[in-house]
Amino acid sequence: MTRWDDQIGIPRSALSALPLLMLPMALGGLFLLLAPGGSAGRAAIVFATVAVAWYLLGGALSVSHGMRQIAGRRALKAIRAEVAAAPEPIWICDADGAVLFQNGASRTDFSDIVGQNILALVSRLRADAETDLQDLSRRALRSGNAELELSCGDVIAVSRAADAPLQIWSCHRPGDRPDALALAPLPDEDEARDDFEALPVALLRLSGDGRIRRANAAARRLFGSRLPGEGRQSHLGSLLDGPGRSVGDWIDDVCAGRATGRPEVLRLRASRAGDGDGDRHVQVALSADPTDPSGLIAVLHDASALKTLEEQFVQSQKMQAIGQLAGGVAHDFNNLLTAISGHCDLLMLRHDKGHPDYADLDQISQNANRAAALVGQLLAFSRKQTLKLETLDLRETLADLTHLLNRLVGERVGLTIRHDRELRPIRADKRQLEQVIMNLVVNARDAMPDGGDIVIDTATVQLSDLLERDRVSVPRGTYVRIRVRDEGCGISADHQAKIFEPFFTTKRTGEGTGLGLSTAYGIVKQTGGYIFCDSDVGKGTCFSLYFPVHAGMPATAAPAPVALAAPEAARRDATVLLVEDEAPVRAFAARALRLKGYEVLEADSAEQALSVVADQKDRIDIFVTDVVMPGMDGPTWVRLALKDRPGTRVIFMSGYTEDIFAEGHAPIPNSLFLAKPFTLSELARSVECQLSGDAGPTRH
Repeated sequence: MTRWDDQIGIPRSALSALPLLMLPMALGGLFLLLAPGGSAGRAAIVFATVAVAWYLLGGALSVSHGMRQIAGRRALKAIRAEVAAAPEPIWICDADGAVLFQNGASRTDFSDIVGQNILALVSRLRADAETDLQDLSRRALRSGNAELELSCGDVIAVSRAADAPLQIWSCHRPGDRPDALALAPLPDEDEARDDFEALPVALLRLSGDGRIRRANAAARRLFGSRLPGEGRQSHLGSLLDGPGRSVGDWIDDVCAGRATGRPEVLRLRASRAGDGDGDRHVQVALSADPTDPSGLIAVLHDASALKTLEEQFVQSQKMQAIGQLAGGVAHDFNNLLTAISGHCDLLMLRHDKGHPDYADLDQISQNANRAAALVGQLLAFSRKQTLKLETLDLRETLADLTHLLNRLVGERVGLTIRHDRELRPIRADKRQLEQVIMNLVVNARDAMPDGGDIVIDTATVQLSDLLERDRVSVPRGTYVRIRVRDEGCGISADHQAKIFEPFFTTKRTGEGTGLGLSTAYGIVKQTGGYIFCDSDVGKGTCFSLYFPVHAGMPATAAPAPVALAAPEAARRDATVLLVEDEAPVRAFAARALRLKGYEVLEADSAEQALSVVADQKDRIDIFVTDVVMPGMDGPTWVRLALKDRPGTRVIFMSGYTEDIFAEGHAPIPNSLFLAKPFTLSELARSVECQLSGDAGPTRH
């Protein structure tokens, strides 16, 4: 049986010398016992300590050298047969360059140099052998392998690593490589692991022209059946669509150094993505293959979730931009509608119903009202409309709406309304909520051209956990849920993600504007609620609306309008300061107020209004001002003017509510809001209401 000290090359006689080295230490200790102050004992102990330390250091070096020899012999045993069968000359050396084995091809072309240093071989091939050997070893330690071209055209190569027990030297013609050796596994378990295969990151080894040479386990899991089987190669471009150009051109640029090296997000080709998993995206980064200068390593990550988030962000940005556009268009259009309907009202005052032109004027007024309703839809989508919130009992709201809904659905469609017995009140704008219900019912009717049933049910639901769906999180709490269900054709999954976008419609041209669901979405969200859609193609659709339960006073009907005094009873000496930057609106409002007997002071900007307030010595009873104007806005100049004229009544006019009326801004006392477009009678009633002191709650 071979002893361990024989395996590592330590002679037994060396081990037996250890007791002799310890003898001076024992003698020194004895001398110190007999003569504690004697110098001979201390000298003996110091000598023995140094000798033992030197001995142990030499033993450790011998053990380390012996272990490397053992590892070298094991590695040599593992690859000996493969080296012997190789057609090119190969020499196996230890870490110091001593030749341990050479194959038959090397003996045929060169002499037997086993036991000698590899320098003996290099000296026969190169004049400056020592310098070349040092250069080869240095480059091999840095990159794993190095080559040196000989004058005859052959190439001498060496493969080694800093912690490897062996060096592999070979001589071959240019272009020929001992690939079998490069792939030969080492016998040690840690060294035998294929790191490329075991890495948890998806990796592909590519040739310079983009063909897939090898894929590790993570890459095979990423691509699944899309990758070809063993022994078959495919181009990366057959799996992925290029980043705006072909994958082959991208790879050529990377190989030539023209590309920046940043990762690209590529999409799986449609022909290969037919596994029912929809569009999938992969982030690909290319770099040089350290084991093959002519090849590439592709590092891949599944970027489908990242791409989805990116698309959602782009979609939200687009919707925000459309909302801002809708709000801006609505503001300007409301000014035009105010001027049109206002001047139409002025004309109608001068014509009785029997006049030939009265019917035409009435048509103008009606169409202006229809245009105002369309603008209201845009404002609802952009969530900038004016809501008149009140506490509602949905049973009463839907009961008032039932007759109109039955007329909308027609005779071929049945309508059923069911209520929870313990239905809780909500706070919403009744008119806007009715519009949401009507839009959903009309869509349900259109989805059932052959007839069917529509069911509207209400219920109080308690969400004990966070409800997450459709990229929305509904907080825990108590909600009133309204569901509108139909038995129609349903909505496909592709369309469900777009149904709340403005102007998106599946109806034919002329059958819908595409604003119904986007308007419903805007109204529900502005009220603080949530809306979701569930649909099965061919089975039907269900829209679910969630509104927070109102914990305040019990549901009450909207207060009846206050009966105002007739215009003739108004104060004839009241002075109105009218501030409006749109000349047509200012002209109409000034004429309307003068017709009612008021003295009107006009200003086309906030700055001019402040000048009028400063110059006017007489009393100004009421400010009627636009909200959004170039330069200083309405609430800002009013706050400044009220410092000198406290107690003055204020009417704000605007096409939509701005952030200046939101929470966090100081309220303006004795003020109310008049939404554009307004009629002559609405303007007159608002002024009369303010002057009579019955202004209602202050608007913020």
